[in-house]
Amino acid sequence: MFNNLRELILSMPTEVACREYLAKQRWQDGKASCPYCGHNKCYVIEGGGRYKCASNKCYKRFKITVGTIMEASNIPLVKWFTAIYLVTAHKKGISSYQLGKNIGCTQKSAWFMLHRIREALRRKDEIVLGETNPVEADETFVGGKFGNMNKKRRMKYKDIADPMANKTTVLGVIERNGELVARVMPKKNTYKIPQTITELVKKNATLITDSSNMYSRITNSYNYHSVNHGIFEYVKEGDIHTNTIEGAFSHFKRMLIGTYHQISSKHTQRYCDEFAYRYNSRKVKDADRFNITMENIEGRLTYKTLIAAPIPVQVEMPSKPKNRHKGVFQVKDGEIIAHYRNVHVAAKETGLRSGNIHRVCNSQRKSAGGFDWIYA
Repeated sequence: MFNNLRELILSMPTEVACREYLAKQRWQDGKASCPYCGHNKCYVIEGGGRYKCASNKCYKRFKITVGTIMEASNIPLVKWFTAIYLVTAHKKGISSYQLGKNIGCTQKSAWFMLHRIREALRRKDEIVLGETNPVEADETFVGGKFGNMNKKRRMKYKDIADPMANKTTVLGVIERNGELVARVMPKKNTYKIPQTITELVKKNATLITDSSNMYSRITNSYNYHSVNHGIFEYVKEGDIHTNTIEGAFSHFKRMLIGTYHQISSKHTQRYCDEFAYRYNSRKVKDADRFNITMENIEGRLTYKTLIAAPIPVQVEMPSKPKNRHKGVFQVKDGEIIAHYRNVHVAAKETGLRSGNIHRVCNSQRKSAGGFDWIYA
């Protein structure tokens, strides 16, 4: 029906044309169903401006936008459609200031529109990665530098020694030639990252990460590989690397720095949803992506909900095992040749330094005494 933004505007220049298109996208065969009771027969009233439920128990009147991201909005559908097209088509997103100028509304209205559109872009179904291809996982940090802050914001962190205090952790999990999932992780909770990976990635799939210790909890559940960036190791054994997820993160950072400049930690997940949606549909034409988006606009986001204080994330921590000291394995050519109760016993038996064994277990060294060492 249209191939670009200009053709979109020309094909639906009036509210009547926009309502007809929206009815076809929302309801099968364009026949309205009541958003309140689900009754599949409704009367058209007010010249198509509203509908009335035919159920004798409901009889409620409603507009076509009820139950969608556009509900209770005084902005015309023509402007809504233009905004949705711009947000989904612009590779690095569009700011609220620019969107307001383009469609002719205030910056505050454009900001609220953008977040409502991001609600439609949010993935609402479950996803399982690793069915056919290897999966890469990595984390990145979103937030500015202390040196770039004004004095008032620097004073906020003056008594905090943690250099990452103002950062927001984002976990990225991507299947090669597949889809990307980006999730915001709670602060100071290293267990949430491996827990999220187990929820997203199929068991026994090939999983590739960096050498961070937080992934050690799930290595036995997957065909696990890691690359140690600390010793400038980026690719090994041909296709063991995390370049795919790091490439996705580079586009994500370009979106934040180049378009939005700065975002709050409270809304970071919404920006992640926006980026992941466009990244996963990058091979789809802009007009087709617009049509797909219009089929997923169910669900209202109120302004009160948007600006409300975030709910603290409750994470269920696993119970500690009875035997916490499982020791270390001594590995040679990929085979376990010995098991020791702890690092100190291993150092005493082999004549090696316990610190070197610790560093190998923590992926800070490649080997100690010609052996690989792994925590049991």
